[in-house]
Amino acid sequence: MSTPLLTSKLPNVGTTIFTVMTALAAEKKAVNLGQGFPDFDCDPKLVQAVTQAMQSGLNQYPPMAGVPALRETIATKIQALYAYEYSPDTEITITAGATQAILTAILAVVHAGDEVIVLEPCYDSYVPNIELAGGIAVRVPLTPGTFRPDFARIAAAITPQTRAIIVNSPHNPSGTVWTAAEMQQLEALLKPTQTLLISDEVYEHMVFDGQQHQSASSFPGLAERAFVVSSFGKTFHVTGWKVGYVAAPAALSQEFRKVHQFNVFTVNTPVQHALADYMRDPAPYLGLSDFYQAKRDLFRAGLAQTRLKLLPCEGTYFQSVDISEVSALGEADFCKWLTTEVGVAAIPTSAFYGNGFDQHVVRFCFAKKTETLELALEKLQQL
Repeated sequence: MSTPLLTSKLPNVGTTIFTVMTALAAEKKAVNLGQGFPDFDCDPKLVQAVTQAMQSGLNQYPPMAGVPALRETIATKIQALYAYEYSPDTEITITAGATQAILTAILAVVHAGDEVIVLEPCYDSYVPNIELAGGIAVRVPLTPGTFRPDFARIAAAITPQTRAIIVNSPHNPSGTVWTAAEMQQLEALLKPTQTLLISDEVYEHMVFDGQQHQSASSFPGLAERAFVVSSFGKTFHVTGWKVGYVAAPAALSQEFRKVHQFNVFTVNTPVQHALADYMRDPAPYLGLSDFYQAKRDLFRAGLAQTRLKLLPCEGTYFQSVDISEVSALGEADFCKWLTTEVGVAAIPTSAFYGNGFDQHVVRFCFAKKTETLELALEKLQQL
């Protein structure tokens, strides 16, 4: 008996660094500040809302595009925060998390041979998604050290074959937040082209120090060509629920839904009803920046007492540090050493680059309980 041979569609993809570091952290009983998920519970009211929806019999297929009440709530939120009006009926689609949303957007618009620009370092699903669609990923680095967009390099990468560009702000892994001026520069750059925008905004409600999140929805020239992606899992501390959404003009949403209906078809019904009910009060997501800024400030104050060099953290729940003064090891080896010998897990920034570019920067996740962060800091202050 033998299994038929096959040619992999993703020959360069192996076990992700997140899986590797999480497994190592568990083996060494280290504090896991690697993978990006909270170690605290969500609001009990949200769990109660899901339970109530289940007990009320809301357990069968919802509409393919999502529960109408949830789509209406999202449209209301976007209009209030970003002054752009989407139709809940034709322009907002509920997805099985942001990762499925991004894959579906790419499958909907990218044809064999199309180019898609990704700005590195970037989330690890982008390039495999492009390759699954038969597209070609064109990697453009963000400015090393600051992780800000280099518009000269982006402009040079745009060709008649460029189908889309993927932008992520607030940015994972660096915590950089694009400014209004940068979004306007992107708007001007894309205006004479047929290039679409996939705007990954899953950390939209985690922006610090009085800054505002600059959604693609806020810029008409971007909104008209954009799939705007967000995540309830990130916003409400329920990453395992895998629910997100895409907002896009009707013509783009129509193509998105064609793929969506044959991809997952639809998304968890009681959770959608619960989110619609829970979001009637905007306080939980409007207060998220202050909630995470307190954790960021605690973590940064502790890291300042180590030899790790703090990089700016303008948003997200990730803090990057320069390890140059601590170790001559490369990022990946340093993270393994840190997990094994110090007892704290981190993620190498090189894992977010196609060529493994190593700039001696690693990423910590501070979406953790205060006692978790304090334990990690106690260990890191031994460095």
